Amino acid sequence: MYIDSYIPQAQLSRLNSVVAPGKVAIIYGPRRVGKTTLVQRYVQQHDPNALVVTGEDISIRDFLESQSIVKLKQFVGDNQTLIVDEAQHLRQIGLNLKLLVDHVEGLRIIATGSSSFDLAQTTGEPLTGRKNTLLLLPLAQFEIQQTEATHETRANLECRLVYGSYPEIVLMGSNRDREIYLKDLIASYLFRDILQVDGVRFSDKLLRLLQLIAFQVGQEVSIAELGGQLGMSKNSVERYLDLLEKSFVLYSRGGFSRNLRKEITKSRRYYFYDNGVRNGIISNFNPLSLRNDVGALWENYVLVERLKRNTYSRSLADSYFWRTYDRQEIDLIEEVSGHLSAYEIKWSLRKTSLRAPRAWREAYPDSSFQAIHPENYQEFIGLANP
Repeated sequence: MYIDSYIPQAQLSRLNSVVAPGKVAIIYGPRRVGKTTLVQRYVQQHDPNALVVTGEDISIRDFLESQSIVKLKQFVGDNQTLIVDEAQHLRQIGLNLKLLVDHVEGLRIIATGSSSFDLAQTTGEPLTGRKNTLLLLPLAQFEIQQTEATHETRANLECRLVYGSYPEIVLMGSNRDREIYLKDLIASYLFRDILQVDGVRFSDKLLRLLQLIAFQVGQEVSIAELGGQLGMSKNSVERYLDLLEKSFVLYSRGGFSRNLRKEITKSRRYYFYDNGVRNGIISNFNPLSLRNDVGALWENYVLVERLKRNTYSRSLADSYFWRTYDRQEIDLIEEVSGHLSAYEIKWSLRKTSLRAPRAWREAYPDSSFQAIHPENYQEFIGLANP
């Protein structure tokens, strides 16, 4: 069952600001996060006469793969706006979009895609100086809060930790429906872009790799250990992890270091773009009271919500984790214009969580520190300076 409601998307105003004559607005993001909905809302509000096509429609490929200025002009006709959904399915789409904006005066173009490695390869160099990019992720809590009261946000926190924030998940009224949806998403969509890349054949190993990462959220990942467990080379594991990041399943952070020899910098920590996908990967939708991984769920949730907040507000913050070889650590370090802010993500707050580790305080005395917990997290993940 669905709750019939549209949740206003923060990137809608940003999209309106970057669509311009002679420019291509490119919308990246995971499958099923609302890219098509975003474009439809833009069309309804700003450009109802736009020409809207999809790269999955073979009937338009003869035109949008042609590299013929004549055919491209014939296809666009008198339309002032062209919208190409699922643009990564079109060969040489970047070059063809360049030809369009260069030879059709005043034309505005929007292209969407679910795979950054496909669109980056096909639009990167040809559209240099001609494109603006927007990343769209599962719904941010500050977007959802527009449609729910404060007490509902508190009540729904456990649901967000377990089932995540994909738009359809948020609008569903049944946990059983949510579980079915997530299992279908993982089975039908999660690996689609990766398995279309030449040389990627082992979907079972991709799934096993994700399961191993799911149990190591918030911990440094050893590529060598992963390879040993999967029977894969280090290079293959690194390639798969890179593809999982480029297809918006995982993202990673490196270690921060400026002063201390004992700071860890070479390893990385991996997180999921959505808690529901993480739990679906390990087939665990148990309530928090029956789980032993609540701390990992909380850390993944808060950090990805912070990522959405920074992305949508176009923050210039660089993000890291911090850890020393004697096991002093901080979950998140943000650096903006040379200023360091440290954040410890805690589901259960203890007195020891209220101060940064001694090694951090001594090495970076001018930095700020804050513990983020269920009583104060909403301000931390709220939208700033959109």
